[in-house]
Amino acid sequence: MSFKRFDPEDFVVSSDSITSTLWYNDVPTLTSFYTSSTQAASSAGNYYLSVYHTSSYQNINFDIVYADSVGSGSELFNSIVPGNSPTKTMFGQYRALILEDENADFVFGEGNNVITGSHFWVLSIERARYKESLFPGSLNLTLSGSGGTIQLTDNSRDSLVNKFVGTSRVYQLVSGSNGTAGSLANSGYVANSGSYGLVFPDLGTIILNPYAISQSINVAPSRSNNSDGFNNDTLFTAISKGASFALNSQETITSDFVFVRARNSEFNYSENPSFISGSTGEVIYDEFINQPQVYVTTVGMYNDSNELLAVAKMSRPLLKDFTKEALVRVKLDF
Repeated sequence: MSFKRFDPEDFVVSSDSITSTLWYNDVPTLTSFYTSSTQAASSAGNYYLSVYHTSSYQNINFDIVYADSVGSGSELFNSIVPGNSPTKTMFGQYRALILEDENADFVFGEGNNVITGSHFWVLSIERARYKESLFPGSLNLTLSGSGGTIQLTDNSRDSLVNKFVGTSRVYQLVSGSNGTAGSLANSGYVANSGSYGLVFPDLGTIILNPYAISQSINVAPSRSNNSDGFNNDTLFTAISKGASFALNSQETITSDFVFVRARNSEFNYSENPSFISGSTGEVIYDEFINQPQVYVTTVGMYNDSNELLAVAKMSRPLLKDFTKEALVRVKLDF
């Protein structure tokens, strides 16, 4: 075994962005959607509705949530405490998660076409599905109602700079496809109702604006007091009828490349005990004195305390002698 200290130029850091299909089983576009009546009838169904990949109710793809600032659209926790209901709880949860301010409001749209959202739907992508973030420009969601059909996407390709709400990157949800509203009227917005929602790729969260959706396809939540409006199911029905939900994930893989250099005069001798006479300590074979040959099989990386931190195995033994130099590139992924 031989040792050599690395030089600073032997280290290179590289970052690669990898995109892949998001849904379970690498399905690029969901066309069928399933929910569990058991879950919907349970206490959890008061807060969210899970959408599954198959009718066997395994492998959740995303959850549907309805949130209301005054608690409308669901039964009260306690009839003597007005407005305190699951929908209000969900509104507070997403306000804390996204706006990071309990007094802030959700605003849909930009410029002169904005609206403050006192209630909204949420599509919360299953955490295991989207890895690091949603891939901007890959969102294509079709909703269908009695008023027609709309296709929604984020406006990432129309937005020249990244925008943030709180500390979260955000895009507007607009009518269009593949990250652009194209030449659509109002830039994919709805007149006097702002955008169709907000997309937070780093949170795996899509918020939908009921005002814009209602005006476009006549799909609206029920905001009755102290009564379950089944609003999660209302959006689920619109998604099911649209029968098309495409979305990809994105992940940044950071790799450290370490270049291990063995010059012609280095690492040519072996410390294998079978090469040395046990009684005299001499090299048994004379050719290993002036014309040694060894095979490199493993590269070990040690710290200054002589602790082994990483091991790189060669795909095949590499012949090394005084007439050869070797350069081995070791890739460390984190």
